[in-house]
Amino acid sequence: MTVLPDDGLELAAEFPDSTHEQWQRLVAGVLRKSGKDVEGAQAEEALSTALEDGLRTRPLYTAHDTAPEPGLPGFAPFVRGSRPEGNTVGGWDVRQRHSAADHGAVLADLENGVTSLWLVVGEAGIPVSSLGQVLEGVYLDLAPVVLDAGRDVEPAARELLRLYEERGVAGDAARGNLGADPLGDEARTGRPGDFAPAAGLARLCAEAYPGLRALTVDALPYHEAGGSAAQELGASLATGVAYLRALTEAGLSVEQACAQLEFRYAATADQFLTIAKLRAARRLWARVAEVCGAPDAGAQIQHVVTSPVMMSRRDPWVNMLRATVATLAAGAGGADSVTVLPFDDALGLPDAFARRIARNTSTILIEESHLARVIDPAGGSWYVERLTDELARAGWEFFQWIEGSGGQAAALRSGELGRRLADTWQARSTGLAKRREPVTGVSEFPFLAEKPVVREAAPEPRSGGLPRVRRDEAFEALRARSDAHLAATGSRPRIHLTALGPAAAHTARLTFASNLFQAGGIEPVTEGTFEESGASEACLCSSDALYEERAAAEAARLKAAGAAHVFLAGRPGQYPDVDGYVFAGCDAVAVLSATLDRMGVS
Repeated sequence: MTVLPDDGLELAAEFPDSTHEQWQRLVAGVLRKSGKDVEGAQAEEALSTALEDGLRTRPLYTAHDTAPEPGLPGFAPFVRGSRPEGNTVGGWDVRQRHSAADHGAVLADLENGVTSLWLVVGEAGIPVSSLGQVLEGVYLDLAPVVLDAGRDVEPAARELLRLYEERGVAGDAARGNLGADPLGDEARTGRPGDFAPAAGLARLCAEAYPGLRALTVDALPYHEAGGSAAQELGASLATGVAYLRALTEAGLSVEQACAQLEFRYAATADQFLTIAKLRAARRLWARVAEVCGAPDAGAQIQHVVTSPVMMSRRDPWVNMLRATVATLAAGAGGADSVTVLPFDDALGLPDAFARRIARNTSTILIEESHLARVIDPAGGSWYVERLTDELARAGWEFFQWIEGSGGQAAALRSGELGRRLADTWQARSTGLAKRREPVTGVSEFPFLAEKPVVREAAPEPRSGGLPRVRRDEAFEALRARSDAHLAATGSRPRIHLTALGPAAAHTARLTFASNLFQAGGIEPVTEGTFEESGASEACLCSSDALYEERAAAEAARLKAAGAAHVFLAGRPGQYPDVDGYVFAGCDAVAVLSATLDRMGVS
């Protein structure tokens, strides 16, 4: 290695240092041009983005944004990764999910890049009796198997262990997770969990199968119920602590109990929040282990799944992009295993093409983008370190609330945990309805002429407990109403977009209105006159200046021509015969639902 001489030269020495205050003044100048007269810290705050859990992303982070020392990869508090070498040896474990007894699909995955299997077994998936057939030809000493069996965990686990013995797999060669998760199953179904099977399987694994873990701490039920990142963290910690208590009461040491747990988290298309969540989760679990008397228990093992909540049913091809960003975030955040849900997962059983794209998403990031060659690539970023710290504190606060409520089981059974999650989702739903959180292909840039993607129905998932929400659900309901109308009448409900003046005056608002109405399944008509359009309502699109000159007269003309309702694309004003306004930040779901009601679309 060449060492440069200390010659007293400094990079950019001829340029004066800039101060934070100078930067804020420049920001204030730019904002002033857009009509916002703010100064200093208020100017910086105007560019901040509100996140859930009371967190905010600021536009600028500096060395003054301190955070606790993250340590080194593979050492407590494991913020920078669970192993010193990270995923640099071979990348993360590519884990594919299967909920149907499709032996060919399982083999195709393993032959083309998948390194472990996540099998949904029992009442919501593969029959326990079919486990041997599904795993026929699978080298069980090479491909780890993770079970997700709900109430059927004990018979499913016993069947898998029988297959190990039958196929000559030594106890110390078996890898994977038996998937016992009584509290996760209770969250899914509302049925009180039974800890006895989990404790028995944990004792068996500790004694005879050192490479197998018995329990999964699944945080997906809380994420899928609309919970925030901090709530997902807090619920997973509370569940993990409940399992430590149960396992130590069953005779395991704290270290043995920790070694039986694997944690499952969601990765979303908010890449930095996902990276921070995984880093914070390892830090928090290291603190739990330390407090419980097992500082040397090792790092939290993380299985990360691309978020089902973000997957759309309309224009599902966009899900490939969402899953790619989420997978990148999971890898950069140090996930041990990653499951990429196929882009058509929300529509039913994925086809071979969708499974191929899913597994290749990880392969490209590992082999071609070399993402796994860098340990904790986001580490050292002032933004990421600060966000990790703030999210860890918010997650710990939620964990403390659950513990103060009597623990995870008590919080679930009282309904208070569900209410907290519902409140979070309600607040987020408001942003979705107003399109402040856009869903591409659904609430933004929808395509009404899209041919539906049809898949074979998947097994019904376990239900009866916490709800499962999706970002697209409100707009999906509107589109379903439009589809039913199309099937019954041969045409979609229509609205005429009446442009005033030259293209320069109306193009922006016409495009905005077209996207908004299509998001509700209402076909915008831009050609010809209102009378020729077959529409029952109209929307004026132009500039504020032309509205002052012509909006009132044009609205009156449209009413005389038979328009039952006349919108104006722009902020509310005083225009006679204009019945409603559509603008950025309006409640699009409410506007569209009321419009469909008036059009007789049930």
